[in-house]
Amino acid sequence: DAVRATETDKTSLYGVANHASSSGETTAERVRLGGRHDHNLGARHFAFGGLDLEQNRFTNLKFRGQLSAGLGWHVIKAPTTTFDVFGGVGYTADRYFDAMLIDGEVRSSYDFANLVLGEESTHRLTDSTVAKQRLTVTPNVSQWGEYRANWDASLAVAINETMNLTVGLSATYNSEPGPGLETTDTLLTTGISVKFE
Repeated sequence: DAVRATETDKTSLYGVANHASSSGETTAERVRLGGRHDHNLGARHFAFGGLDLEQNRFTNLKFRGQLSAGLGWHVIKAPTTTFDVFGGVGYTADRYFDAMLIDGEVRSSYDFANLVLGEESTHRLTDSTVAKQRLTVTPNVSQWGEYRANWDASLAVAINETMNLTVGLSATYNSEPGPGLETTDTLLTTGISVKFE
């Protein structure tokens, strides 16, 4: 994760790569990258634009690109707690390793417009402990009832001024993953983070 914030703007970047194997066989192969730029329109409101990219071999996803834009509201903006809600529109382009049945047709790609609805918060629990979470839901506007949801949460405990022990939980839900695929994908991570300011 990387964040650059000023009084009027905030730029956030993230990246997640997960590769795992068991008994010589690959059991996980997923990459997520993205970023968002927020521009404050006043003390409480902001506009945003974002781009998210993903590949997940075990869900047959060769490439997903999602472009989004919208407006948000700083519900709480305090030194120890922040809480934002946001909403907007987006466009998603999916490409698959193998053609699959989607909306009654066998397709190797699927592009659609979507809504973007979400919330995120940061909580300073103590001087050395910070919790963050973010939930984003993207309904497909051309096929109502179909949607994806991503929830990411993390807890960081400071070791010193620059290093933290971290634990993270990421859950992804797809209401229409395709024949034979699970609707939910969950990833738990632990590690050490280094802050650069």
